[in-house]
Order: sequence, then structure tokens, then C-alpha cells
Amino acid sequence: MADSSDSVSLDIETIPLGGKEYIVQTSKGSISVFVCGDQDKPPLITYPDVALNYMSCFQGLFFCPEAASLLLHNFCIYHIDAPGHELGAAAIDSDIPVPTVDDLANQVAEVLDFFGLNGVICLGVTAGAYILTLFAMKYRERVLGLILVSPLCKAPSWTEWFYNKVMSNLLYYYGMCGVLKEFLLQRYFSKEVRGSTQGTESDIVLACRRLLDERQSVNVSRFLQAVSQRYDLTDGLKKLHCRTLIFVGDNSPFHAEALHINAKMDRKYNALVEVQACGSLVTEEQPHAMLVPIEYFLMGYGFYRSTLSPVSPLSYTGSSPLSPASPPCICPELLSPESLGVKLKPIKTRVTASTMEL
Repeated sequence: MADSSDSVSLDIETIPLGGKEYIVQTSKGSISVFVCGDQDKPPLITYPDVALNYMSCFQGLFFCPEAASLLLHNFCIYHIDAPGHELGAAAIDSDIPVPTVDDLANQVAEVLDFFGLNGVICLGVTAGAYILTLFAMKYRERVLGLILVSPLCKAPSWTEWFYNKVMSNLLYYYGMCGVLKEFLLQRYFSKEVRGSTQGTESDIVLACRRLLDERQSVNVSRFLQAVSQRYDLTDGLKKLHCRTLIFVGDNSPFHAEALHINAKMDRKYNALVEVQACGSLVTEEQPHAMLVPIEYFLMGYGFYRSTLSPVSPLSYTGSSPLSPASPPCICPELLSPESLGVKLKPIKTRVTASTMEL
């Protein structure tokens, strides 16, 4: 690890997930990384969507007891927040240029350099999924797997551009106002969870509203601007040969984009899991729907559940599964519809025959 005395400041907070917050200085400004777990374990990197941080984007998934055995038991988790999105963040100086998506992807590389990491698995949601996909394209040797939730890959459509422009104006003139929150909640959650049909919001939506109040408007606007100016990654998807697991809620505004990514990537390396009656933020709305597919995805890297106990955590045996020199073997049964939970509602899975041929 790099010397923390001149390049990082530490703030340790008593958050349920435990761990440490590192403020890492990069070439494009500081970035918060919350580290959970033993840093001798294989690394898993997360990146949240616009206006969210690791708590509001991933706590639903990581607070599941089953996820502790799937993820926290086996990995050291490095939660990377977008600049200025961490808990208690101050407003970013307006003199600092708005980062591009390339800047944000390069920041991820600088974070990995600081911690001395290679051969990572990445978990990103929507805009965060775009940043990590771009990172994987720019630094292919450093990424062994992608878990993408309601991901983006194309340039913004006119509809998305318009919505983003409206949100940017609201942020500039009114801050994190009620109308803006409604736009963001529509981006994250299905109508059912937002209470459009029952008339009452769920606890996760109410909690998200409270967390959005903590965001600095200028910081959210900067991330939104970067995402609004993204470019199309379609041409690079065929060359992306790390194993990829895609989740998308069938009520997500970005459902079609996830199908596009699945269609354009090499089918030998990816599988798509569509979660019914769910919005974009599957990690919060239906995190249990992710557990079985993630479990079988990780088995391709040598992690498995002990046969001694059906509830015991995944264990790893053998040489380093995340060594760049020895890429993981993809077992056909690990990407079969049965393994990925096609029979377990509310999941439906798309896997083509070519997926079985590697």
C-alpha cells in the first residue's frame, strides 16, 4: 500500500458495515473509498449511481445475511464513491473542472494503484456500471469480472438528455428539492415500491429520500454532467472478455440498454438476469434476487459453498482465483438458466447456447 502520510487522510466512522474510509488524492481530486474486510482477501470494487453513495446504493445487498457469506466472507470490499458523494462531503470548489467519464474511470485505476490491487471484480449500478465498464475497457488486465446492475453503455438518448438537463437546472436553482427527488426516485425504483399504486412509499424509498437530503447539490450536478456527456461504448463490448453478469429490473428506465449490452457482448462471457417487478436499483429493491446468480458467478472463480453445511459461507480452495496470470475457467453449468435461478421468481434469465461453449 502507498504511504498514507502524504497522499491520504483517514476518517473512521462507526457505520454498520464496519471498516475504514480512505480519502485518496488522485490527479483529478480526492475520492472516498470505504474499505470493508481483510485487505489480504481478493478485492471487489463497487461504484454507485448518480446522487447515491455506497450506503444508499449497496446497503440492501450487503446487509443480507446471505450476502455476508457470498461477498463479505470471501472479499475485501472497496466502495468507491463518486467525487463529493461520500457521507459528510463538502461542496466541491467551482474552480475545479467537471470530470469526464474517462477521468472517473482513471480515478478508479489510481485507487487500485494506491491499494496495490490487480485482478479485481467490479460491481456497479447504472452510471457506476458505465464507469466500471469503461474502466474494464481501458485497463483490461486489471479486471477479471463485472457485475453490472441496470447498466448504461450508449450515449444518452434525447429523453435521458432532457431529464438530465432538467435535473441539472433544478440542482442549480433549487438544490435537492422535492421535484428533483421524484425524478431520482423514478430513476431508481419501480412504481410499486414508490407507492404510486398503493399510495404509501416503502421503507427503502423513505430511507433513500433522507439520504438524498445529505447530498451536496453541486457535487451531484458534477457527476450528472459527466454522465450526460458520456460516449457510446458499444464498439468495445465485443472485445471485453472478462466474465460479466448483468442484472436489470424489468421496470427500469434502462432496461433496453441492458438488453443492448447483453446482445453486443460476446455471449461466451456474459449472462443477463431480468428481475421482474423491479426498478433500476436492484441492490436495494430486490437484493435477494441477486444472490443465487452471484453465487454461481463466483463459483467460476473457484469460490463455492462448503458441502459440510448447506448454510456455510463460500470457501475457496486452490491457487489464487483472481490472479491475472491464471484467468478463471468458465464452467458451462455456472451460466445455465437453472444455475442462475430461472426457476426462482422473480428472476428470469437469458443465456444463449453459445454461452455454454467456452
